[in-house]
Amino acid sequence: MFGLFKKKPKEKQPPKLLDLNGNPIVEGSIVTSLRYDLGDCKVELEGLDYFYVSIEKGERVSYVRMVDAITENQKVILKRD
Repeated sequence: MFGLFKKKPKEKQPPKLLDLNGNPIVEGSIVTSLRYDLGDCKVELEGLDYFYVSIEKGERVSYVRMVDAITENQKVILKRD
């Protein structure tokens, strides 16, 4: 009888990202970076990690380096087209 109701291991999910204003960021979003002089960036998902790729310079920065210490949101602003 024991072991009939075992928990299934949870599949790892990519983190939920929010911009500085609290708007959700998803793969393919265009954002304006407020750090590292990246300008406008496209959000890419590789494995379970997000990256910001500068449209102008081609530089690539991990989402971990863009965390705002106070709000724990990303130091980017989602562009509304």
